[in-house]
Amino acid sequence: MSERTFKIIECPREAIQSHKEFIATDKKIDYINRLLTVGFDTVDCGSFVSAKSVPQMVDTEEVLNNLDKSSSKISIVTASRSGAIKGLEHEKVDIVGFPFSISANFQKYNTNKSQEDAFELIKYIRNVAEINNKDVLIYLSMAFGNPYGEIWNEDIVKDWISKLSDLGIKFINISDTIGLAKENNIINLYKELIPNYNNIEFGAHFHTVYNDWHEKIKAAYDSGFRKFDGTIKGLGGCPFTNYEKVGNTPTEKLISFANQQKEKHGLNLFDFESSWNVSLRTFGLI
Repeated sequence: MSERTFKIIECPREAIQSHKEFIATDKKIDYINRLLTVGFDTVDCGSFVSAKSVPQMVDTEEVLNNLDKSSSKISIVTASRSGAIKGLEHEKVDIVGFPFSISANFQKYNTNKSQEDAFELIKYIRNVAEINNKDVLIYLSMAFGNPYGEIWNEDIVKDWISKLSDLGIKFINISDTIGLAKENNIINLYKELIPNYNNIEFGAHFHTVYNDWHEKIKAAYDSGFRKFDGTIKGLGGCPFTNYEKVGNTPTEKLISFANQQKEKHGLNLFDFESSWNVSLRTFGLI
């Protein structure tokens, strides 16, 4: 396969964790294994978090144990030291993600931690990840403002990116957690990141209503971003904001966008169609 120039990350975790009815473990395993045949750069498969907070993720370890390794990297998300250890020690996990927020309020809502404690945990995860030959991905959430009345500006975002860079973090997803990002502020923020941090691979993680994706993706693309998170049909969204939940960037739209830009995404579209059908059944849409 020729070199991939446009990375699409599929995030079934986000779709699953937001689904109201519990999805049986065997259905999760079948669905994610189908996704692993498509050729996504990475598949975000689960999280080691409190079962009380996210009941859908209670079986993450069993799901991981039954996944078929493929060319796609497997990532999980954690918000605790114990969860990080589980992810970092699991043989099938390549990437451990941690949600760090520009908003102190959202950091508390999402992880039950202060920003200071969360940053200390990132240091720990980064050190243990290096020992275990894993990568660490930081989801930098509320990067375009928040609904909590806190002071927000681009300099605050850049300051935290600088601190994460100083820690040696090599992967950061700039996240629009509640769908606030607009074309001009995406460009204003994103255009300075890639030239200033050639040691970091940045990704774009946009929560958005289904028909409002293009402006955001195009602005990020024009700013040099070539790595995007999505979910089939845009399912999911963050359930911890105490704010109206919006969905994710639709994967099928990312594929169409990459094709229009003549970028190489490396996906098997026949296997994607199969995964699409399994997704509809998994989430009760057919």
